[in-house]
Amino acid sequence: MHVERLVRQYRKVKRIEALEFENERHAMRALDWHFDDDDSLILKGRFSPEQGLLIKKVLESIMDDDILEQKDVSAETSDDELKLHSEPISQRRADALVRMAEGYLSKTGSNRNGDRYLIHVHTDIDTLSVDGAGAESELDDCCNVSAETSRRLACDAGVVHWLEHKEGKTLSVGRKTRTIPPAIRRAITRRDKGCRFPGCSCNRFVDAHHIVHWADGGETSLNNLVLLCRRHHRLVHEGGFGLCVMADGRFHFTDPQGRYLPESTDSRFRGNVIALITQNGRSNIDITPQTGECLWGGEQMDDDLAILCMLQLEGESERKSQGSH
Repeated sequence: MHVERLVRQYRKVKRIEALEFENERHAMRALDWHFDDDDSLILKGRFSPEQGLLIKKVLESIMDDDILEQKDVSAETSDDELKLHSEPISQRRADALVRMAEGYLSKTGSNRNGDRYLIHVHTDIDTLSVDGAGAESELDDCCNVSAETSRRLACDAGVVHWLEHKEGKTLSVGRKTRTIPPAIRRAITRRDKGCRFPGCSCNRFVDAHHIVHWADGGETSLNNLVLLCRRHHRLVHEGGFGLCVMADGRFHFTDPQGRYLPESTDSRFRGNVIALITQNGRSNIDITPQTGECLWGGEQMDDDLAILCMLQLEGESERKSQGSH
């Protein structure tokens, strides 16, 4: 009787202690941030175990999705191309966190005051032009970004024309318009089906890139637009990679040294029959329905005869090898 009561009380005390510890741990949850000297955002977080595990699982899921997309690349993709798609794990985690935020806003932004949750870039035509005099643009309540980053962000975004007096007084504010109308976006999505950078198979979180920027007089038309994933869009702008359209309509990518990046076979399909037939034709390989036709009629194999044939072939191979020496 006394032992049972003692055990019950002991268990109750342990449950109370566990609950108090959990409440203390929950009360210590926090997420702090500040901007570093170079204007990078520094995050420092502490989460309860279930919160932390949930965040970890979501980030890992996003990263796994990226890996699955990048694994589905053509077998002809070169090692140099594959290196362009590999990044350190810490950078992939950072990108996954950004995608988590983008996914949330894409689902809830229509139900809120959308402009409040947008990134506002204040720039001018002298900064957006390829040969403009401006070097940086201003982000709301934050810092400055380079002219080329401004050009990338303006490639596929909403634009508001804001006219100011030279002292900064607002004279007029235009309506917000999309740089790429919905009809053209649907057409380019149907045409490209994902990032067109050689070897890339990403088809989510892609931007429509102006090959000749609209700030430089480029048209917002199918002939002047191409889909690029966020990473390769940045490489084309800030990374020094080049992109132009050939006379036959093909996209011509170059690396920062100006070397041509050959097109891979269609990276969104592992079994590209047309590419395989074309490759065989260039190698003078003619494969027909009769090629490799099996003449076996289901007869039982004579094991002794098969082994004897193999030994004979091996002996002939050795004699030929010795004769060549």
